[in-house]
This record gives sequence, structure tokens and C-alpha cells, in this order.
Amino acid sequence: MNSELPNIDLLNVSINQITESQCIEYIIEKLHRHIGGWVITPNLDHMYRLHHSLEFKELCCEANLIVADGMPLVWASKLQGTPLPERVAGSNLINSLTESAATNGFSIYLLGGEEDACEKSANVLNQRHSDLKIAGFYSPPFGFEKDQIQIEKIKTLLTDSHPDIVYVALGSPKQELLIKELKSLMPNTWFLGIGISLSFISGHVRRAPAWMQRIGLEWLHRLVQEPGRLAKRYLMHGVPFVFYLMYQSIKKRLKLCNK
Repeated sequence: MNSELPNIDLLNVSINQITESQCIEYIIEKLHRHIGGWVITPNLDHMYRLHHSLEFKELCCEANLIVADGMPLVWASKLQGTPLPERVAGSNLINSLTESAATNGFSIYLLGGEEDACEKSANVLNQRHSDLKIAGFYSPPFGFEKDQIQIEKIKTLLTDSHPDIVYVALGSPKQELLIKELKSLMPNTWFLGIGISLSFISGHVRRAPAWMQRIGLEWLHRLVQEPGRLAKRYLMHGVPFVFYLMYQSIKKRLKLCNK
């Protein structure tokens, strides 16, 4: 976990207390100095697993930057008296960080997502940023994580293309486990786990309107589109965990006030 930047503790998870623009500035500055790193953008689902799985928490603690991708995390931080300045979503960073990368002459690589979504996202980003250098893109097949041949192929593709930034859209915890393997091979590269973001860019999945994102209802928009896949995650785990998170945040605030 990065100690150069301010951070707060939320349910015993350290989260960097920075804005999206500060996050981008930090990454670009490190790239200019040929220093790589790893960004994790936890949402409520990540926080649930970070709270319940010591193995996942230890894995994520290896990241250089941890920024809050979920509005409930921002609300909880304010309730406990250690406010995060804003939500820093991976699905936003892939646009804003890519824009900055193009301006500064750095290259990106897209890894993951459905095959056509991955290629289409590369084309969309190229159209948005004419100066952008796309080092490559690859969508590994389902079950790649159990196939050592596929793992070696991914390593070869990335080390041969020498990207400055790699967006890994494989879902959690697959993307975090893979990034852990890759980052030691590419110490000058920045890795970001971005989940479903390539499907947003390609248009395969519609992202929630801005107003729903602002009030923390992006999950509901996703649930309506994919109820079979997301109902258990959001309704059985997510909703109860929100109340637990808020309760613990208020409890921490009261404890601090009574000192």
C-alpha cells in the first residue's frame, strides 16, 4: 500500500484519500520516471471480500494505489469522519487515464473482456484519442486461469509489446491474481483491474446514467440488465453489507468523538 499519499482506514482496509485527477497525475509522474505499479479500485463487492477473506486482503495489499470505486465507500468514509474526496471508478479511469497517457506518449494494452468487446474497445479508444498508442489487446478464453499455456501466452504477449499501462478486465479476483504474476515481469508498467469496463466502452453493456452513478444506484442499473448473474451478489451480500459498513462507520465516529 502506498504511503506517499494520504490514506484512510475503512473496515481495516487502507484506501488512498485522493481524487481521480490526483490518481492520474501520480501514475503519469511515475511512468515518466520508469516506475510501474498497480491500482485497485474496490467497490462494495470488493470490500465484502476484503472483509471476509484474509487471502484476498493480503493479495490486494500488494497494490500501490487503492482508490474507492463505490459510492457507499465514500459515504462510509464521511460517516466515520475521514472523508474521501470523491469516487475514483475504474470505468472512469480507463477514459481519463487513457487521455492523459495519449497526451504524454504512453502506450496501453487491453487484456480481457469478451473477444469482440476487447477489440471494439481498442477501436473506440483509438477514435477518441488520435495520438493514443495501443500496444495490443487480447481476450483470453474462459478458464484461462487453469491453463498454464494460456498464462504463458499472456506473459509473452505483454512482455513482447512493452506497454506502459495494462487494463485488466477479467473480473475479481481473477484479474488481481493475474496482475500479481505479471507485475514482477514488468516493473515499469502500471496495471489496473477494471472489471466490466470494456463492455461499457464497446457498448455491449449499458452503463448507468450519470445521475444514478452520483447517488449510488449504478448497481441497480446493472442488476436490471443481468439479474441472473448479479442478484445473489447485490441482494444477498451487497445490501446487508452496506448496512454493516455504515453501522461500523458510525460506531467508529462515535468512538473517536468520545475520546
